[in-house]
Amino acid sequence: MGLQNVVEFDIIILMKKANKKMVSAMHRAIKEYSMLEEGDKVAVGVSGGKDSLTLLLCLSQYRKQVKFDFEIVAIAVDVFGNTDYSKIEKFCEELGVEFVVVQTAIKEIVFDVRKEKNPCALCANLRRGVLNSKAKELGCNKVALGHHADDFIETFFMCVSRENRLSTFWPKTYLSRASLWVIRPFLYIWENDILAQCEGLPIVDSCCPANKTTEREKVKLVLSDLAEKNPGFKRSLHASLCHTERYNLFDKVLKTDDQN
Repeated sequence: MGLQNVVEFDIIILMKKANKKMVSAMHRAIKEYSMLEEGDKVAVGVSGGKDSLTLLLCLSQYRKQVKFDFEIVAIAVDVFGNTDYSKIEKFCEELGVEFVVVQTAIKEIVFDVRKEKNPCALCANLRRGVLNSKAKELGCNKVALGHHADDFIETFFMCVSRENRLSTFWPKTYLSRASLWVIRPFLYIWENDILAQCEGLPIVDSCCPANKTTEREKVKLVLSDLAEKNPGFKRSLHASLCHTERYNLFDKVLKTDDQN
């Protein structure tokens, strides 16, 4: 049965699928980077894809296991204005999570008005702005995104190849203008882990014209090819980025010279 065609789901089975390995990996990231604490109200950005829905499921399970209390609200930013979120709404009801949909004109701005040849960056910025604004309006102090380990290293490669800089997203970032923390609890979870657990989730098909043709998809193919030739490549790169104490590039030489 195709994932996108699943209408009915068993919440008990799905909660069991938020398995110990995945929740444990998420707990590691949350603990190492102090992502959650007592009294937090966390907005989970729900796109309708496997990553964000799995994050919502795992956070709901995690909330039952920890000794401190925090709230969760799921927010969907409707880029196209006519997305059917009824299955996700039911899913959130079963989880006991508030679900909010924000209608937008992002599609018109990106594709009709601006006619962007590379629409992803502008679309992402607009979506983040809407998500953060709604999170603040609902009284949230944190926004959780479903970026996983593969996204982490793909972003690094995109920054190197397109922007000539060594950079990627941070596990936890403070947005001073919005007075919000952005957290990424799936830092240590790989896409294959999510794929193994996501069957039965109420996934919504993407109707984006740029779907599967983005720069990220191109980078994903390059990394997949490298990983096929060297199975440990992606994990080694991920570990290199996470262990900043191992960093040893030219700026360290310059700093040493300045001190001498």
